Amino acid sequence: MTHRIIEHEWLGPSTCRIVVTAPDIARVRQAGQFVILRINEKGERFPLTICDADPMQGTLSLVFQTVGKSTYHLARLRVSDTIQDITGPLGQPSRIQKYGTVVCIGGGIGIAPIYPIAAAMKSVGNRVISIIGARTKELLILESDMRKISDALRVCTDDGSYARKGFTSDLLKELIAEGVKIDLVVAIGPVPMMKVIADITRDQTIGTIVSLNPIMVDGTGMCGCCRVSVGGDTKFACVDGPEFDGHEVNFEELMHRLRTYLPQEKIALDTFIATVGIRGLHNNGG
Repeated sequence: MTHRIIEHEWLGPSTCRIVVTAPDIARVRQAGQFVILRINEKGERFPLTICDADPMQGTLSLVFQTVGKSTYHLARLRVSDTIQDITGPLGQPSRIQKYGTVVCIGGGIGIAPIYPIAAAMKSVGNRVISIIGARTKELLILESDMRKISDALRVCTDDGSYARKGFTSDLLKELIAEGVKIDLVVAIGPVPMMKVIADITRDQTIGTIVSLNPIMVDGTGMCGCCRVSVGGDTKFACVDGPEFDGHEVNFEELMHRLRTYLPQEKIALDTFIATVGIRGLHNNGG
């Protein structure tokens, strides 16, 4: 079964949102789960978190950043084009229950996967305070969507080009300093960001969940590529996660493993661009 793209838009210079047909997945997917795509017969398998789903229309909304060969290829597709394989939903769903006050933190492209979790947390009666941030204004996504499903939203950019200047961790520190009673933090974004958030909440004894993005191939726990160390034990992000206790994750090991194939990834991207040209590979108006 192929999956047809029915919507395609750029949310920023390197961030794309597509809506694709996948009725079986859309019907049962839960917040926090992901899919694995293969664009065509010769394409690699790569994971993307489900940003949203419409069970009635049978569609998934996928938001991603163009960082490698496969995501550049995916962004180059247009409405009516097809994707050969979408497998899912995969991973354990978020643990959605009534906690009290939940702070949902999204950094960069991590705003896309934090959105469904924040919405689900709100739907069961939690007070949801969301914090989102990006390096620059152009990279900040889904602000209006996050505002709609949050009781309060705080926004920052690293360079101060929009909203507050600073990091998401700074805004979390402000909440704590203001005396806000936080029952749970859920953070998704770059690994260094999640590590800093976990360090802050550990000192405050605030429970913290992070969603990990290690290298992944099959998504069923068989290949072992997505192994991470949590609490001294080896876990597979695809079947045991992707969400884990942030206070137990070995972030240094995760960052090291994420750099394993950087040279090969650069070669693959350069070869792809040399083959298809740069036109249409990013939001350059062309």
